[in-house]
Amino acid sequence: MMPIAALRRHIQAKAAADDRFKRLVTAVAAALRYDLTRLTRKVYVEHCRQLIDELGPGALDVIEIAAGETWSGMPFRSYRALNWPDHDICAPLAEGLAGTADLVIAEHVFEHLLQPWQAVRNVHALLRPAGHFLVMTPFLVRVHEVPQDCSRWTETGMRHLLAEGGFPIETVQTWSWGNLDAVKATLVTWSRVGWRRRFPNDPCFPVVVWALARKAG
Repeated sequence: MMPIAALRRHIQAKAAADDRFKRLVTAVAAALRYDLTRLTRKVYVEHCRQLIDELGPGALDVIEIAAGETWSGMPFRSYRALNWPDHDICAPLAEGLAGTADLVIAEHVFEHLLQPWQAVRNVHALLRPAGHFLVMTPFLVRVHEVPQDCSRWTETGMRHLLAEGGFPIETVQTWSWGNLDAVKATLVTWSRVGWRRRFPNDPCFPVVVWALARKAG
């Protein structure tokens, strides 16, 4: 019999490669009330949605770095994705991009960058005065080379990284979430929320760190 962890990895890999199988898995999970959200994303996604709602999304021109599927559907005034390799956030900005965003989002991007300090400076340049940068990065998770995996930051490290890139440190808010169970669950595979309904936080075992920084102005 295939071990549970190996079976989970097999199902995830097959669902990623086969849309029909993915739809079947999604339907079965919904019927069983099994939450397919990645455990690493559950808490911070809900909190970041609240943060964006407080900023008033309808008034925001938004740029997302290496965009996923989570944020593009929010009711922003405008939304633009800068995706690698066409746009390298560590390289000099393309002409006309500076000062065009009220909010820049980077979800699970900065851990993959060879020059994250330069990327923060470029994000700072993308923003209009008083614009915001919302960044999320993993901490106690396994190495994932996409295409490389370079860095991790605690809340303190994230505050100082953002300050080095030009954001006043007093405007940088940080949060983290994790616990020993979540760390163990994500060591081998990207575990799902499943039937978990409680998400206790232990500051000693952060799985993910996120921050909201405000540009002066």
